[in-house]
Amino acid sequence: MELLFEKSRKGRRCDLLPPLDVPPAHLMTGMERETPLDLPELSEVDLTRHYSALERRAHGVNSGFYPLGSCTMKYNPRINEELAALPGFTGVHPTQSADTAQGCLEVLYLAEELLCEITGMDAMTFQPAAGAHGEFTALLMVKKYHLDRGDTARTKILVPDSAHGTNPASAAMCGFTVVNVPSNPAGGVDLEALKAAVGPDTAALMLTNPNTLGLFDPNILEITQIVHDAGGLCYYDGANLNAVMGVVRPGDMGFDLVHLNLHKTFSTPHGGGGPGSGPVGCKKFLKDFLPVFHVEEGADGLEFKDPAKSIGSVKGFYGNFTVVVKALAYILTLGAQGIHEAAKGAVLNANYLREQLRGTYDIAYGDGPCMHEFVLTLHDLKKQTGVSAMDVAKALIDHGIHPPTMYFPLIVEEVLMFEPTETESRETLDEAAEVLKAIRAQADADPEAIHAAPHTTPISRPDEVKAARHPVLRYTPPEGQA
Repeated sequence: MELLFEKSRKGRRCDLLPPLDVPPAHLMTGMERETPLDLPELSEVDLTRHYSALERRAHGVNSGFYPLGSCTMKYNPRINEELAALPGFTGVHPTQSADTAQGCLEVLYLAEELLCEITGMDAMTFQPAAGAHGEFTALLMVKKYHLDRGDTARTKILVPDSAHGTNPASAAMCGFTVVNVPSNPAGGVDLEALKAAVGPDTAALMLTNPNTLGLFDPNILEITQIVHDAGGLCYYDGANLNAVMGVVRPGDMGFDLVHLNLHKTFSTPHGGGGPGSGPVGCKKFLKDFLPVFHVEEGADGLEFKDPAKSIGSVKGFYGNFTVVVKALAYILTLGAQGIHEAAKGAVLNANYLREQLRGTYDIAYGDGPCMHEFVLTLHDLKKQTGVSAMDVAKALIDHGIHPPTMYFPLIVEEVLMFEPTETESRETLDEAAEVLKAIRAQADADPEAIHAAPHTTPISRPDEVKAARHPVLRYTPPEGQA
């Protein structure tokens, strides 16, 4: 597919601006470009066809089944978009005074109140731009909390071996040492290993529940108590909250901080680079350490106040505001009962699809029910046929299904992680199950065909190693071309 620069033809235009009827404004001397701005020259039809072609090549939740594990690619209701596009929200300027933006502050205030109710927290910031950014923010709060108490020895963060990869990365960025905690045979946290790992140097435990295996840890209250008894804090990675929202609350499990993914759990568009939102909630004793610009009630209405011991700013101004508008619209539309039912639907769909595949694929940790997602291990399939998890994922593309998460979590070999989400119908799940069964049969009959999949896309298997080591990040026109 050609780039816009390759489609460009000198002299083509698509602007229909009227003649200038006001005095022209000129840049100050010395501020002009030394060379003309290098932009493609195209007609309007060239532009529209180009972007329509790009749209056809992209797969989103509006295109078909998108069971990406741990990422909750649920349907995003259009009403959310319409509300976020209201002029009062899109036209607000971040530096205007609070008294002229009371409606926007009310959105932040109400969203905080509702999300605190859902999570069992007491206060929340909307500054972080995404999930990993929320992790980073929460750990900065953990660090400052311990230092404020003069407890300088707490330098270690405990992270289960099934955790999202951003957990140890965020901890390391905050200057902590990461301690890996192994899983037990059932897929939960090994309690004896946890007891051996905690101590006077423990700053916090980072944990998601249900975990990346799609399992709710039955020992969660004991886990958080072990960490608290050692003087550490408990941080909840909210990536998997979609399975339990409205059913159980992280705050009631013993967690002190939580980050959320509004661009996953609360139905704002996810993927394509953003924008996201990763708000961080905390218990009352940590409220003073939240980032600046916290919305509170004042004498003349809502206003921004900086917490007394704030970690400062982690993003410009107040976060990705219109993402919060969309999430609030979703919560208000569903209401308390709807949030509860969405979580139950996510769990039901995951268990339904998993049972459809039982006997065709090996299910890791598959003795009891799963939560919102489940993992298959293709270790034996690869050993028998040579067909890998990557091969099966690529073969799904030919059937209009986006690949699930591959090779994660790391504690399972040849793993595929599926998260159907509550917005998928039974018919869609039945179709997906039949496709996966057909791919499994083809693995026995014609494995070479699966090795070459996908067959219906513009390109089949790119050289991923070469792409990673030698990425082409900018367009260079051919020699002699302007």
